[in-house]
Amino acid sequence: MRCVFCELLKSGTARWVTRQSSVAAFAPLRPLAPGHTLVIPTEHYADIFDTPPGPLADAMALVQHLAMAMRTALDASGVNVLHASGPGSEQSVPHLHFHVVPRWPDDRFSTWPAGQSHHHIPADPIAQLAEALRPHEQAASIDDVRPAAARSPVPGSARGR
Repeated sequence: MRCVFCELLKSGTARWVTRQSSVAAFAPLRPLAPGHTLVIPTEHYADIFDTPPGPLADAMALVQHLAMAMRTALDASGVNVLHASGPGSEQSVPHLHFHVVPRWPDDRFSTWPAGQSHHHIPADPIAQLAEALRPHEQAASIDDVRPAAARSPVPGSARGR
């Protein structure tokens, strides 16, 4: 299957903000705001369901770093991080990506949905999610999914010595 983001990575023709070994960021063709940037893993993963924890954590670390840069370099007062995964989500490109959109109080647009879903789930969806997230015998700890660079030694621990 043809992937426009993989083609951009291969050709190098995007307007790159940064290219790293596991993640990259570039300007979209039709930005929502000045500085609007897309963050993608450099390996192809279709969506959040397909992406292993490590590359997902690397992408989110770049999203955070980029958001901080938007605050300092562009004087943005905030950011919106937009993402869609799967057919029902309006995902436009089948390659995991996050839109990082700088925001200012006077920008006069909204990225929030204007309405609510009409889909009905008969049981309590929050209770169903809580049950689905209950620890299983081989549940990973948060430290297992964070990129190595984001892990800081804990003072007094074996890792911190």
